[in-house]
Amino acid sequence: MGLFDFFKKSKYVQDLRGQKILVLGLSKSGIAAAKLAKRHGADVYLSEGNDVSKDRLHLVEELKELGINVEYGSHSDKFISKSDIAVTSPGIPPHSDIIQKLKSYNIETISELEFAYRENDKNKSPKQFITITGTNGKTTTTALTEFILKKAGLKAKACGNIGIPASDLVDEEGLDWLVCEASSFQLEMTKYYQSFISVWTNFTPDHVDWHQGLENYFSAKAKAFKYATVSVLNARDEKLVEFANTLKNGDLGEDAIFFFDGNVGDNCCYIENDEIKYKELGDVETVIKLSECPLIGEHNYQNIMCAIICAKLTGVVNEVIRQAIMEFKAPAHRLEKITQKNGITFYNDSKATNPEAAIVAIDSFNNTDVVLIAGGRDKNTDLTEFCNSVNNHIKTVILIGEATERFEENLKKHGFNNIIREKTMQSAIDKSIELNPDVVLLSPACASFDMFTSYENRGEVFREYVLSRV
Repeated sequence: MGLFDFFKKSKYVQDLRGQKILVLGLSKSGIAAAKLAKRHGADVYLSEGNDVSKDRLHLVEELKELGINVEYGSHSDKFISKSDIAVTSPGIPPHSDIIQKLKSYNIETISELEFAYRENDKNKSPKQFITITGTNGKTTTTALTEFILKKAGLKAKACGNIGIPASDLVDEEGLDWLVCEASSFQLEMTKYYQSFISVWTNFTPDHVDWHQGLENYFSAKAKAFKYATVSVLNARDEKLVEFANTLKNGDLGEDAIFFFDGNVGDNCCYIENDEIKYKELGDVETVIKLSECPLIGEHNYQNIMCAIICAKLTGVVNEVIRQAIMEFKAPAHRLEKITQKNGITFYNDSKATNPEAAIVAIDSFNNTDVVLIAGGRDKNTDLTEFCNSVNNHIKTVILIGEATERFEENLKKHGFNNIIREKTMQSAIDKSIELNPDVVLLSPACASFDMFTSYENRGEVFREYVLSRV
């Protein structure tokens, strides 16, 4: 029996013709789900609870022209009542009033990702999903996996939390693989979602308020693995090693495939002698040397190993994998090298919106004079490990934003005193250049909303000003 003989139809397929589908949220995923439902014959009602700004009203008109009913400013009973299915946007938490109201009406509520999966399985040639989740590393792993598969000539596209909703792609012809970055928000409302490969990069506390508890956050992530054919897990994460014991063997007769450890079964990916090796049925091959990898740091080696496993499971040969990794450029704002000038290298890691994410960037530098720019809107998570990492790898910390006071207090408590306060990103960069270090690293360990509209906006401000200065 061949590898692809194991692909199955979904456990849940429903004909949408004549069904009333409620879509919550005028977001990318909400719009994509509404259009998909309409294409498949449903009577579609899109309800946005907030007012719509003038620059987004054209989206409302475009949907109405397609025959989709749209309201905004509230969720009316006219739109909600008698719905057969509600498709919710990732930004709406499960404890919100509207989700609780749908429960009281006994209306099945699912995520856009679940909806796309169900509709995908109605196609004559359904796409196969590769799902990437985890607290950190999702986007880089997703982008690299897509890049390798395309390099090998496979018809693949990245989707999900990386920017393109899965609902936009399930009907696209000439496409076989959907490499889906799945956040906990998207997975929370999945029920029957099944992927060929599900990857869990790591697990650390995040989004606890949204999920109302750490275990709820973990359980949401775990939904990606309930029906997965193959599960790929981090051998250095005790929580995930424990989780592996709860998984039944995959449809290929495999236990979970681990990365970061070469002694956990006949199939795994690991680092040995500065090389990334892949073991398949006990046979070991070197895929790439660390010196050949353009992505630096242990967290990026994690991402590379995950992508290697996905590529190997889809039949890509080592030389193609190696060449693709060497050609790959990291997504913006993820330990992104901006420039090197006058002996200073500037890295933009604005996506590090929590201390755990910042730690993996900080730990990428050894025996180097590094100035770290950190701070922003505080998530009030424990800073002990962050402070330890700074002590081991950073010479100077420049703090900006609302979190300055607590970060400075914690750093000094842990014996780190080389701290500078600045009021703006621009003045922090100016001060960094004045110090003439080897590396200037923006890795904020905080959300961006005190000074910027998003982590992307924060990273762009950093990039633009650095380039204007050097």
